[in-house]
Amino acid sequence: MSSAGKTPVMQTLRVSLPPGSPGYPIRIGEGILDAELRALAEPLARELIVVVTNDTLERLYPGRLTAALRGLKARVEICVIPDGEHFKTLETLASIFDRLMALGANRQTLLIAFGGGVVGDVAGFAAGTFMRGIKMLQVPTTLLAQVDSSIGGKTAVNHPSGKNAIGVFKQPEGVVIDPGFLRTLPERELRAGLFELVKHGIIADKPLFEFLEKNAARLARPDWARDGGFWEEAIARSVAVKCRVVEADELESGLRATLNFGHTVGHLIETLTHYEHYLHGEAVGVGMLFAGFLSRAWGALSAADFTRLRNLLEPLLSPVQLPALDERGFTELMLHDKKSSLRSVRYILLRGLGEVFIREKTAPSEVWPVFRQFVREHPAICRVQAA
Repeated sequence: MSSAGKTPVMQTLRVSLPPGSPGYPIRIGEGILDAELRALAEPLARELIVVVTNDTLERLYPGRLTAALRGLKARVEICVIPDGEHFKTLETLASIFDRLMALGANRQTLLIAFGGGVVGDVAGFAAGTFMRGIKMLQVPTTLLAQVDSSIGGKTAVNHPSGKNAIGVFKQPEGVVIDPGFLRTLPERELRAGLFELVKHGIIADKPLFEFLEKNAARLARPDWARDGGFWEEAIARSVAVKCRVVEADELESGLRATLNFGHTVGHLIETLTHYEHYLHGEAVGVGMLFAGFLSRAWGALSAADFTRLRNLLEPLLSPVQLPALDERGFTELMLHDKKSSLRSVRYILLRGLGEVFIREKTAPSEVWPVFRQFVREHPAICRVQAA
């Protein structure tokens, strides 16, 4: 429901995919969930709708989507998975398949992902592979999922040796983004989601970066009750960037890889700490600062632009403490990253604010000394235990 009884105001964006592939709408606005979810689900659901969510959301919003979908001909069932990145596994995926089979799901079943990035990724993977593919909708409830992971169809689970190592592309039939869910999002989760939002400005939209730069105090002290209008605008502008990139490169053959800015070291941090200590956004935030540092060290980014980048990111970052790491371990972790090819990786670097490029065939041996320098110069951001 809308806050304070006000009439919901909705923005509609659309991901227009190449000929032969259907696009889909993205509806954004506080209080729009009931009407828009019903409108999207009704023509897709004949007999059964399965809502995949996590145990935290099930406690916070018991029966929320069941109530929103009441009155449709299809029956609505719930599949609850554990909350947390360390449950983004093949075992959790199998539990969704088990639930779908027990419910008698078939090719006509509609699956709805109701949750953050983990729910969206695992449920999307299930929708892309169950019965060779069933239709799905995304209802993201975290900032990270709203501006990034719910859009574009990348779904996956983790492997102990690598983040998002196993997955498929599965585009949803639609996305409903109700920023009102951010009101119950823990501050740590909200801060973690900021990095994917800021990333879109850094890599592809300098006016968005400047908008966020001017509102740096709001980013550093998130307050939905006071700044709801700011958050809705920031979300919509960030989503628009993601849509443009997905439209231009649906399957990540080129341009879309730039969305991985900050993710190589971000995924390294998550893997090294077993997905247990840092949220995805927290790890990526450190990876983004390092990518800017690397861009500056290699002469691609001006000192002035790196300073602006650092000034925006540093107040948002959470300190990262890593176990002992030598060059061999660093190399192995980088090459297990899904973006690796042979003995090198594609590294996403900056030429300027709002302008990235892909440096092909980047050897970990080139990155390692710069990473050590980064750790020495930013001990409040990233520490590595002595061997």
